[in-house]
Amino acid sequence: MTDAAESLINELLSKDVKKVTNTFTFGKALIYITGGLAVSVSVICIPFVSPAFRKICLPYVPATNIQLAGVAKALSDRSGTLLDVGSGDGRIVFAAAKLGFQSYGVELNPWLYVYSKISALFSPYRNNVKFFRKNLWTFNLSPYDNIVIFGVEQMMKDFEHKLCSEVKAGAVIVACRFPLPNMKPIETIGHGVDTVWKYVIRK
Repeated sequence: MTDAAESLINELLSKDVKKVTNTFTFGKALIYITGGLAVSVSVICIPFVSPAFRKICLPYVPATNIQLAGVAKALSDRSGTLLDVGSGDGRIVFAAAKLGFQSYGVELNPWLYVYSKISALFSPYRNNVKFFRKNLWTFNLSPYDNIVIFGVEQMMKDFEHKLCSEVKAGAVIVACRFPLPNMKPIETIGHGVDTVWKYVIRK
């Protein structure tokens, strides 16, 4: 083998090794990036998906403007403290603060809780809102004059029992999307998915 041929072979092999090395490096980088993205998406999505695996699923479904208007109408003659159970992105809490309530939200989803806390920092009503990251079933409802719940049908019976056990007499409950199964509403506003039921706790 001549020196020129050997040199050419070595050059070609060297280029091939570099090509393989570059491909391998790119492949590793691609694996790391896609793996990191997959983990990030999983971490973000788990709090939204995990309710489906609980006994009672309370998914995040933002209130519509029609529903917000119905809640505002139900609370038009009320004042004092207000708790939004499963407060999501905080829109009910902020709307209630705008109406003059000292407003609170309880939310288990960490991302929605953090979102609400950050939103509160930039809200003109930040001194009238507060958010808790708690499980609604262990959260004490007794201090609140008004309670809003956007529930699902399978939870309303248990939630009604919790209300009757903890909430003070005269407190107003505003249920959206699904009514409480046994209590009789004093007012019904709207229709379909935008229906709002207003109740008063009697003891």
